[in-house]
Amino acid sequence: MEFLAEYGLFLAKTLTFVLALAVIVSLIGALGSKGKKKHDKGHIEVTNLNDKFKEMADSLRHAALDKLTLKQEEKTEKKKRKLEEKELKKSLKEQGGQREKTTPVPSPKKRVFVLDFHGDIKASATENLRQEITSVLSLATESDEVVVKVESGGGMVHSYGLASSQLARITDRKIPLTVCVDKVAASGGYMMACVADKILAAPFAILGSIGVLAQVPNFNKLLKKNSIDYEMFTAGEYKRTVTMFGENTDKGRQKFKEDLEDIHVLFKEFVSEHRPQVDIAKVATGEIWFGRRATEVNLVDGLQTSDEYLLAQHPEADIYQVEFVHKKSLPEKFGFAAQGAVDRLLLTWWERGSQNRWF
Repeated sequence: MEFLAEYGLFLAKTLTFVLALAVIVSLIGALGSKGKKKHDKGHIEVTNLNDKFKEMADSLRHAALDKLTLKQEEKTEKKKRKLEEKELKKSLKEQGGQREKTTPVPSPKKRVFVLDFHGDIKASATENLRQEITSVLSLATESDEVVVKVESGGGMVHSYGLASSQLARITDRKIPLTVCVDKVAASGGYMMACVADKILAAPFAILGSIGVLAQVPNFNKLLKKNSIDYEMFTAGEYKRTVTMFGENTDKGRQKFKEDLEDIHVLFKEFVSEHRPQVDIAKVATGEIWFGRRATEVNLVDGLQTSDEYLLAQHPEADIYQVEFVHKKSLPEKFGFAAQGAVDRLLLTWWERGSQNRWF
């Protein structure tokens, strides 16, 4: 027992130190960014995934194959590259003679542009997404493809509505859009996914949750118990239907519920518009489906991970990872590092506390 007490005290001291460090670094970051422009400039970074796949394969070949076989494969690969370059030059020359100089020449090889969307409750990644899509649309044609890897359990309606509208910019240009779901695309996440021409999911990915949720705590009884008055003034009968501190009425609750029902109707209409093959009455119950079950109700078009899908297109297509990256000052970098350390510490403790439940 004495050891446990000392261990608990040590953990408490460690957490206090880490939190104090995070606060100090955050304050430094705030002071360092004072007077800085509100909108931090960023830039687009592009990674050629074909090169990445090739490097991985080459590393394994060099380790597994004998020198003679490796040399023969390298000769074959070099010969193939020369042939492709020759065909590319010939194709560009033919197209250049047939088209005006001001007209963009389409790529003779399909291009796949890969974007990542990791959503939180506010869909904060939407700002990056809109920049990435703007960049891709400046080059992509109908013969190319955009792949968006969506990971989100949903959140605010208006935020995910905007994120969905960003994806609609791609389909409006008749550019094929594929959404890959490796873990979860539920509620607002599925609102985004359903815009795509094709949805692929891992077998145990979570999809659906086509419903609307609102939770509002009410402290009115606690305030009354402590003789604390709360007054709220509004102009308009339904300016505020329910409140956290005032006494809610049945009329206010009913109006609040009607608003939720209206949002649900809009959500269902949105899904039906983009995926008419879905029986909306069956799936719009707020339930979730795992990937295997989601295919049965047409929420997804196939079972495949994003890695499998992209690797299958290599090397017939040129695959590019497109990412909008914000510039960070030194204090901000320290701030994010401290925040990450706190998150990892808390996650480790939570996992240790959960082990007894599962093992």
